[in-house]
Amino acid sequence: VQLQASGGGLVQPGGSLRLSCAASGLTFDDYAIGWFRQAPGKEREGVTCIHSSGGERYYVDSLKGRFTMSRDNGKNTVYLQMNSLKPEDTAVYYCAANSGDVCSRVVGVYDYWGRGTLVTVLQ
Repeated sequence: VQLQASGGGLVQPGGSLRLSCAASGLTFDDYAIGWFRQAPGKEREGVTCIHSSGGERYYVDSLKGRFTMSRDNGKNTVYLQMNSLKPEDTAVYYCAANSGDVCSRVVGVYDYWGRGTLVTVLQ
């Protein structure tokens, strides 16, 4: 199983990025996929998750209305559209997969992890 996160980069405050997570080696339709982030010196935190059917969960109040998660089962890919970015959104963003279609903000719930993509929002 491989999860490949991409789309990170350097952006000005107020800007947008779209992250992608491409999965291979699994039956993608059976998995919930979560996005986590880890800022320098901080613990990894759950950002959002999407069930196999497309239902989404958002775990960070400050992100609601700015971040949107979606999935394309035909492409084995999930997306995280991030708008109105703030410096505090700077982090490495990881995607993770749960084989039981369980969404959670708990790191240990997920079976597989990608390597992460760095998002830097300038001060």
